[in-house]
Amino acid sequence: MYLAYLALTRALLDPMTAMTVVYCGGVLLGFVGHRKWSFEYSGRVDVALIRYVGVYAIGYVINLVGLAIGFSALGIRHEFVQAAMIVIVAVFMFLMQRHFVFLQPASAQGKASREDA
Repeated sequence: MYLAYLALTRALLDPMTAMTVVYCGGVLLGFVGHRKWSFEYSGRVDVALIRYVGVYAIGYVINLVGLAIGFSALGIRHEFVQAAMIVIVAVFMFLMQRHFVFLQPASAQGKASREDA
């Protein structure tokens, strides 16, 4: 995704627009993968999708503000600012997905703990 961001900023888009395009693409691609493979979520898909979109909206704002401050206000090269924001937002997103978006229903948690014993 970072390479797509760099290509878009080199070719035709300003950094804010390029980040928005790449971020939206990542959100769309990520839900199915995270639900099935990263977190093996077995709860309601509709609830998880609403939470997922909400959390990614917050992540987008964090990314946008960081890019605006670093690039627009402080004059740091956008490539460096965006690389740092990827790490910051990725940590935030992992924690939110693990503890909120794909939190297993109580029935699934009980089943998993019985299987572990």
